[in-house]
Amino acid sequence: MLHIRSLAFNLAFYASLVVQMIVWSPLYFLSPRRKAWFVPKFWSRTSLWLYKALAGTRSDIAGTENLPQGSFILAPKHQSFWDAIAFFPYLDDPLYILKRELTWIPFFGWYILKMRMIPVDRGNRAKALRAVVNATKAELARNPRQLIIYPEGTRRAPGDVPAYKYGIVELYTQLGLPVVPVAHVAGLYWPRRKFLRYPGTIKARFLPPIPPGLGKDEFMKRLIGETEAGCDALLVDAARQPGHPPLPPTAVKRLAELAAAPDQS
Repeated sequence: MLHIRSLAFNLAFYASLVVQMIVWSPLYFLSPRRKAWFVPKFWSRTSLWLYKALAGTRSDIAGTENLPQGSFILAPKHQSFWDAIAFFPYLDDPLYILKRELTWIPFFGWYILKMRMIPVDRGNRAKALRAVVNATKAELARNPRQLIIYPEGTRRAPGDVPAYKYGIVELYTQLGLPVVPVAHVAGLYWPRRKFLRYPGTIKARFLPPIPPGLGKDEFMKRLIGETEAGCDALLVDAARQPGHPPLPPTAVKRLAELAAAPDQS
């Protein structure tokens, strides 16, 4: 049954993406940019509904009271494709930094360009970071937007050792914006590079914002400490639920470190 439900969701998820891109295109491309956000936000909500209906996985996102007004940086933990689609419906005008190659994909790339996302060439990291900072400053000067950046850059397994990159420190320092960490353990239910989608409830939380103006070391210490503490709490909670998904070795090791190893029977 798990394989059948996973297959059903995966097929429906990608079919929905393609069909909605085509069906909504006239409205999307003829609408003003801000109003056109209805389309990707509707697709996100549709995807999470399909995830619940077909795979049996609910999404429980708390802490919306911690989202500031106007511009800020959203810094989610990155474990799954789920965290790439689940949060932007909660934001007024999200702004992503993404690989330039994504803008070359027909339809998908055109959707990205419509929203004035910030493409980046990742060859020369120092040069790319300067370009990203300058482009982000210019975009935020035009409109108050919410920058979404994954501090670790790439997806990591639940419970894995943190590997935060310097880029978010530079953006925090240069932009002078509050940073909202986001904790979750979605990788247990929608694992990276895996076909199976496990039932249950993905819990995520927008944590209290880290104010602008801190020193670089202090900011990074707070970002890592608060994000990882939030993820640890959610990992422990998930592992205590009956019928929880299989735990990867990184999660088992982390739970043991927290003296909260789950019952594997």
